[in-house]
Amino acid sequence: MTSVAGGGLDANAASGGGTPGRTVTLTDLLRVPLHRIRVLAGTAVFGLLAAIGYVLLVPGAVTADAVVAVRPVVTDAFTPSGASADRAVNMNVERGIATGTEVVRRLVDATGRDQRDVQDALELEVPTGGQILRFRFTANSPQDAVAGVNLAAAAYLDVRRTMYEQQRADILRSYDESISEVQDQQAALQSRIASAQEGEADAAVAELSGVNNQLVQLRSARTEIAAVDVNPGWVTREAETNLVPSGGNRLLHLFAGLLGGVLLGVVLAYGWESVDRRIRSVDDGRDATGLPLLGTARGPKPRGSRHAMDADMRYVAMAIAGRTREPARIVLLTTRGDQTAMSAGLAVALAATGREVYLADDTGRLGRLRSEVLAGVACLPATAPSARPVVPQQRQGPRPASVDEVTEQIVVRRPSPRPTSLPRQATAAGNPTAANRPAPNDPDGTISLPRIASTTPSSGKSAVGEPTDTVVAGAGTIRFGTWRQRAASGVVLFNAPPAEADERGVAAARQGAAVVVVEQDRTRQGDLRRLAERLRAAGVTPLGFVLTHRGRG
Repeated sequence: MTSVAGGGLDANAASGGGTPGRTVTLTDLLRVPLHRIRVLAGTAVFGLLAAIGYVLLVPGAVTADAVVAVRPVVTDAFTPSGASADRAVNMNVERGIATGTEVVRRLVDATGRDQRDVQDALELEVPTGGQILRFRFTANSPQDAVAGVNLAAAAYLDVRRTMYEQQRADILRSYDESISEVQDQQAALQSRIASAQEGEADAAVAELSGVNNQLVQLRSARTEIAAVDVNPGWVTREAETNLVPSGGNRLLHLFAGLLGGVLLGVVLAYGWESVDRRIRSVDDGRDATGLPLLGTARGPKPRGSRHAMDADMRYVAMAIAGRTREPARIVLLTTRGDQTAMSAGLAVALAATGREVYLADDTGRLGRLRSEVLAGVACLPATAPSARPVVPQQRQGPRPASVDEVTEQIVVRRPSPRPTSLPRQATAAGNPTAANRPAPNDPDGTISLPRIASTTPSSGKSAVGEPTDTVVAGAGTIRFGTWRQRAASGVVLFNAPPAEADERGVAAARQGAAVVVVEQDRTRQGDLRRLAERLRAAGVTPLGFVLTHRGRG
């Protein structure tokens, strides 16, 4: 009944060596994010909204800088330093003082912020080989940042000056105590000289001279200490409000949020695709099924061309016609989708070349099939031949038997109904047609019996054989009905239910040929592989698959 071209589910394996690996192009990499555009757009909008919320709700951080030159404290600032150690400053110590508790406490008292926040906001940089401290303070506004960094620099200088002054005061107090003791010795010697005799006076005078020299040295050293400049340094660059930007770059924040959302969307798209693989191209369909491609069919679009869709159906019909011969039974299978439009378009394309097509459906979609067929017939080219009117005229006389009543002849082998001892002449005399029957003594003789498949309703008229159920498409006709009422001649197209929920399509494919309809971006690879395995297990050799463009998954 059906001639199927070679090459089935294991055609690739039978060719030997397997198919070479396909090169992955940039288009293949971009196909997944583009078809998961909803996920990508959702995450991009989420990232943009997050950036907008951050810009509006979180105040911008402003950083101000101030530079302090550290000055070494020496006894004589005008004496050349040379290699003297008192001209060097231990910057590690100065850095510890600048970020110490005293400086932070003054900033806390001035700004009213938490101590931990002040410590995080205050930064200090020390250039290598230099005696410079660079203060940085971060705040929510330029005014607060400038005030904070200038206060930090001034607090450091004030703390350092206080420390130097305290050291100087301690040294001066020590000198004062020493001078007081020497003055007491001087007064005692003077009293002894005044009461001493001539021999003892000379010794007391010599001792008094040494005490006077010591007192002069102490007073000279005290004077030098008292004259020391304890200024620890100067602020060489103060922070100013007009030199600090008013806020962060908000456009940059928005762009960063949008870019982050897009990158997250790409990751989510690939992650979703890894757990929900869809058929994206012809190569995916061929890899999942191992079947040859019969053609691609464009689906209905708001701005799509109906003529282009009909041309796709004609090419698919040519591919199917090249692999079958009449009478043919073709089952259109899909995993979960609805291939009604595909079935109707294929029926019109096959009938337009002069075939009698019977379009079957068992799931209540005959009304939609008829509408799709009529729409396709209306779009047939004007040059398509039409051998009969749209509604055939009823014949006069007795109505011939409907296709529902007698569909095909079946050869049945059974023993002869007549006993073997009955003479052939008697049988011929009793029944004139008995001469055409096989000899009664042949137990393997065959007779032709009609298969009766009467589905005539109580009114006596068939629901399929009526002229009103016939649509003329070009040079052929299209009739509608169920799979059980199918005709025995011509082309039978079965609009099978989804294979994931109904097994009737696979069962019907065992009596004819199967065409797998794959919806691009919607058919899951797992479902398609499962359908191919079911067809292989049922002994069905499909003609191939058709890829339909339906939309994004």
